[in-house]
Amino acid sequence: MSDPDQLAREALRLLGPAPENWVPARDGFDHNVLIVGGGQGGSAFAYALRRAGIGGVSIIDAAPDAAQAGVWLTRARMHKLRTVKNLVGPELGNTALGFQAWYEARHGREAYAALDRIPRTDWAAYLDWFRRFLEIEVRYGTQLTEIAPHEGAAVPGLAVQLVVNGQARTETTRKLILANGVAGNGAPVLPACLRAAVAAGLAAHTADAIDFAALAGKTVAVIGAAASAFDAAAVALEAGAAAVHLFARRDHIAARAVAKPRGYAGFYDHFPRLPDAHRWHHAVRYRRAGSTPPPDAVRRVLAHDNFHLHLASPWETARVADGRVVADVNGRDFAFEFVIAGTGYSIDPAHRPALARIAPLVARWRDRYTPPAGERDDALGASPYLGDGLQYNEKIPGTAPWLGAIHVYNPAGYATVGVPLGDVPSMRRDIPAAVRRISEDLFLADLDLHEARARVDVEPDFGPERYAGAVWRG
Repeated sequence: MSDPDQLAREALRLLGPAPENWVPARDGFDHNVLIVGGGQGGSAFAYALRRAGIGGVSIIDAAPDAAQAGVWLTRARMHKLRTVKNLVGPELGNTALGFQAWYEARHGREAYAALDRIPRTDWAAYLDWFRRFLEIEVRYGTQLTEIAPHEGAAVPGLAVQLVVNGQARTETTRKLILANGVAGNGAPVLPACLRAAVAAGLAAHTADAIDFAALAGKTVAVIGAAASAFDAAAVALEAGAAAVHLFARRDHIAARAVAKPRGYAGFYDHFPRLPDAHRWHHAVRYRRAGSTPPPDAVRRVLAHDNFHLHLASPWETARVADGRVVADVNGRDFAFEFVIAGTGYSIDPAHRPALARIAPLVARWRDRYTPPAGERDDALGASPYLGDGLQYNEKIPGTAPWLGAIHVYNPAGYATVGVPLGDVPSMRRDIPAAVRRISEDLFLADLDLHEARARVDVEPDFGPERYAGAVWRG
């Protein structure tokens, strides 16, 4: 049997070894770059930093092991990825390391050609291979709990509080990348009316681990109408739920992908350079149009006669009674044995414990741009106003310059870059941009050392005797 990794090995051979680490060691620092999140984003950053000659990189993940890390085998419930199959992924242009090459090496070209989109479990298997093939190590069981400046250091950096397998410890890093998923800059949004139900074990957010098998024979409510809500409804139906009722705030299911017309290369490549008013307009337009579930996600639930759709039906109140959740929806009571909230995520760092202390110092969009009255969006205004390398900016210049050492690679950056950071469509443009900025910052912070290195006396490669016989004497 041929080696399925032969093409990838040959590509790495032709690419040549990664540059040696050029970042000078600095006393008092454990890492040059610490990446929070060992999923697709964290792995892609580790690979890109390695090819940029930046060593001293470490990845941490709160999950106890690789099998429970990320979302693809845990909280992701779609059959297929929601993006087209041929986007540049964590391989960042080295096509032999991309999904297509990996898949064709195992299943053949015809099998890949037959795919319309990438199956979720195949994507998870590919990411696992990518990490192992490139020998990218992840420290599991390690959670970030707090960030502060590294006081007294000779160069800018951070002191981060971690909990490692239950034990608190402090580590220091010159750069921090938050590649920590959809809730990485905020938290899951849970309707206040469901708090009692969650406490009673009768409700959960789509971000939570849900025992769908336990929903067999039960009547289930799903709140929300984006893709994750439809996916959760489908899994509940497939697990044997007696009935699933999906409640949407709108009087229709969002079906206009308003971001699609600006997906061509020119607009995609230069979106971060647009004036703030333009970027804000596109972000607000997207939020108002709504997140569109893929057509196959809708078909998946419609295949079940016991699926019921409620439009223009926001939940006003809910209470726990006799082991059920009773909700008042449009003046009528509905009782459910379990409720799933597909109600999205906040992008406010104040809502995330690890970021709460620094949140007041971080510049938000509301601090940098005042939209016209017709485009006001307070939730969007709370999102961070990121720099050209996805770094935090300080709210008040001069008060917290160390915030620039924190780079955000999660969906909180949507207003800044026009795509959900962390998803595959963001990789080709935004990971290289962040790595360039990280590289530049590290280089300039050590400029005196690099200048000293560059200005040393250099021994000649040869003497004048080498060419003496060719000197013209007239």
